[in-house]
Amino acid sequence: MLRATANQLLPTTITGSLPRPSWYTENLGLKSFLQAMVETRFREQYEDALSVYLNEQLIAGLDIVTDGDVRFTQDIGGQSWTSYPPFHMSGFDGIPKMAPVGGGGIGFPRGHILHDYIEARLMPSIVGPIGRGTMQYAQMYKAAQRQTTKPVKFGTVTPELVAFAVQDFYYKDVQERIWAISDAFNEELHALADAGCPVIQMEEPQIHLLAARGVVDKVINPEFMLKVFNNTVRGLRDKTEVWCHTCWGNPSQQRMFAQVQSYKPALKILNKVDADVITFESCSNQGMDLEAIGREITDMKVAIGVIDHHSLQVETPKEVADHIRMALKHIPAERLVLSSDCGMGREGMARRHALYKMVSLVQGTNIVRGELGINQAECIAADPNLTLLDVKRTAAAAAPATPVAVKSSAKPAKKGKK
Repeated sequence: MLRATANQLLPTTITGSLPRPSWYTENLGLKSFLQAMVETRFREQYEDALSVYLNEQLIAGLDIVTDGDVRFTQDIGGQSWTSYPPFHMSGFDGIPKMAPVGGGGIGFPRGHILHDYIEARLMPSIVGPIGRGTMQYAQMYKAAQRQTTKPVKFGTVTPELVAFAVQDFYYKDVQERIWAISDAFNEELHALADAGCPVIQMEEPQIHLLAARGVVDKVINPEFMLKVFNNTVRGLRDKTEVWCHTCWGNPSQQRMFAQVQSYKPALKILNKVDADVITFESCSNQGMDLEAIGREITDMKVAIGVIDHHSLQVETPKEVADHIRMALKHIPAERLVLSSDCGMGREGMARRHALYKMVSLVQGTNIVRGELGINQAECIAADPNLTLLDVKRTAAAAAPATPVAVKSSAKPAKKGKK
């Protein structure tokens, strides 16, 4: 059910996470959200951080906002994106312990920055039947939505990533484990949709990652991951707008692969996900898959990243506009959504960088909107009337000096005799 993007041309948003304010020192940790919100200091900092995230997206001019992943702990590489569900679902022992080495299929040696990320992966173990527990996504969504009238998009990690990161002492195999987590997620997400959440975003299903690696395993393969995704969001599109966010990973704002990866091997399968919108990284790979995406993704809207979450270099509005024009050659405007490649809050980026990337995203989109005769978004952050500079004085100082007539002291030359 299209809610946030219904009747919108070229809507703008970001993937989700934003850099954490330096003063936000409280952490949710292993408490449930409602337990933590009882504590005055946590509640104050949580709600203040929410207001900061929402206000920055407002002054940038985004159409669809997020809570900035404010619920997550300040940790190495944004590890709590993965660890939050198992520490709050039933069926886990709740004891932090080192996750299986190489969990998720990628390892990094000592000396690589992402080795710290792997070392920081402390997860509980499965010891009984898995249930939704106290994830309390609906309450987290409400805490954000009551601070803004703009639609709030709520994102969550997918079941298979949780399953790959934990030890299992209950289910007979990984397939059964993933399916159990998927069923529990589905129940939690229905509660979130019933609370009024206009957009639910499932983040990083393993369909494209397995396809890119050429995985041909009889059990864990792209076709199985498609079934997992569709089971996880089962029935949700009758209530809310569902997004499928695909990316190549970004812990500590790092690339997970040595080479830029292509979505092409997975596009036919991705076109079968039960979603309203599917997202793709596009800025960091210079739009290399746009033609293929436009050809293969025909059953849903397409959100492309036009700002790079890996780089601290802020894209110019012109660069953003150029990328959108390139995309419009393959994807019609009524099916195109503009976003960031991935989240900007996984430890490696400053708040100002993230803010001005969002500002460029909106300014660049406004350029193209103007060319297409579409109403442009208000971008308060780029309003020239709100500069702190004394514009008149600055303009006067920069203006060339006005020529002044000077009376010469030289005596006129004597006329010669005829």
